[in-house]
Amino acid sequence: MPYNRNKVSEDLAMSHLGLKNLEDVFWNLPTPRLYEHVIRNREGHLAHLGALVVRTGHFTGRAVKDKFIVDDAGSHDKVWWGDFNRAFPEEQFDALYARVQRYLEGKQIYVEDCLVGADSRYEKPLRVITQDAWHALFARTMFVRPVDINREIASDEPEFTVLHVPHFHAMPSHDGTHSEAFVILHLTRRIALIGGTAYAGEIKKSIFTIMNYLLPDEDVLPMHASANVGEDGNSAIFFGLSGTGKTTLSSDPDRKLVGDDEIGWSDYDIFNFEGGCYAKVDHLSEQKEPLIYNATKRFGTILENVGLDMDSRRVDFNDTSLTENTRAAYPVQAIPNAIYPGVAAQPRHVIMLTADAFGVLPAISKLTTEQAMYYFLLGYTAKIPGTEVGISEPQATFSPCFGAPFMARHPCVYANMLGKKIRQGNVTVWLLNTGWSGGGFGVGKRMDIDLTRSLLSDALNGKLEHATFQTHPVFGLQMPEAFNPMTTWHDPEAYMKSARHLAERFRQAFEQFEADATEALLQAGPL
Repeated sequence: MPYNRNKVSEDLAMSHLGLKNLEDVFWNLPTPRLYEHVIRNREGHLAHLGALVVRTGHFTGRAVKDKFIVDDAGSHDKVWWGDFNRAFPEEQFDALYARVQRYLEGKQIYVEDCLVGADSRYEKPLRVITQDAWHALFARTMFVRPVDINREIASDEPEFTVLHVPHFHAMPSHDGTHSEAFVILHLTRRIALIGGTAYAGEIKKSIFTIMNYLLPDEDVLPMHASANVGEDGNSAIFFGLSGTGKTTLSSDPDRKLVGDDEIGWSDYDIFNFEGGCYAKVDHLSEQKEPLIYNATKRFGTILENVGLDMDSRRVDFNDTSLTENTRAAYPVQAIPNAIYPGVAAQPRHVIMLTADAFGVLPAISKLTTEQAMYYFLLGYTAKIPGTEVGISEPQATFSPCFGAPFMARHPCVYANMLGKKIRQGNVTVWLLNTGWSGGGFGVGKRMDIDLTRSLLSDALNGKLEHATFQTHPVFGLQMPEAFNPMTTWHDPEAYMKSARHLAERFRQAFEQFEADATEALLQAGPL
């Protein structure tokens, strides 16, 4: 679609969505022009060195309880219905959609045509329609830009459409939503309807959920993961929940970044779904995370809810007065050694990250295929005091597939695919603990980032294969003798008590999968 607007092509392209009588439609504006619109519309502020600083209002994170999937005949038997994928009647979707259509009459909108998936064999054309210039810039930043790879997208109906109306508020009693905000996915019609929230992450995660629904049918494993590759072609996948270091550890100056959040694993390669990064930047420092820090300073970066001195226009990453979930969206090319579009060879290593706040798990351990599937199904990490309201002591948390809110199908679908690909590729799997050692939170110490990087490097370059391993007495993990976590505790009995307590939490969390698990998988958990 050209930058110059054509009224006839606009009307044709919008007709299939039922959008009409629009005041103005801005098609595929390049980044500088979107900047001009953001400033003119007073949607954000220009910071020192060129980043845009915006505010998302009431919602500073995902509206988890406001996400629904339309329950229709085409998707009903495939969706993992439950807390994360709540059913929404199709007739209610149609009624709310009609209200949004009427709401947009007489208003201006921004349209960005993008691609999802860096591998051309699996790429999906995406159209994002939004009210705000900065959300259009977010879409342009986060997805693969056709103009960058000399690809032209036809003006007819794309495979995915996001209709994003952050300033439209639902009426729960009338619309059937949970609140004034809503994220509703119609998987059969491949439409994401988002409203009542300006948090931009809803755009990217809605598309991720749709990809998670579609790609297993193409024998591609969609993953909430990051990936990088060494100079010798040695690629690695990193799984991990927020706060475990997934973005930090994959953004390695000695390795090339493939992607930091959403990766596909096909029979040919691994590939990034996106064209940008969406990093948490609370308390970001140049010393500890120089690549991400420098990426946030450039023109084209969007900073969500980050502190800003209005006089000097300098940002303050330590200012979390609005939210701990401050974010930066920047093109992946802002990372100097990133691959764009992000495609790499089949992985040799899979790294599963956990921030164990109880000080129980080894700093690093080697997993069998069944153990990899087990830990993948659990998706364990721990929340610590200060990360969320109401948390006063460490809490074990489990998110199947390291991203349960985005998994449209049952977790066992993805776990079985993971096990198959690990076996076929003879992939080595590691569990890397970025949490505590020498005791739990408040007693022990957080793993030193330099030690974690050193262990990771030794794992990826093969040095760790020559270490002497021993079996963990409770979890059955193979760990280097030099990194037995019990030896870091003053009281071995206290360590064993804590280990057994965490093992019981694992057992309880895995109960939901026991009916679908093989005997080998059941034996992969704590002893």
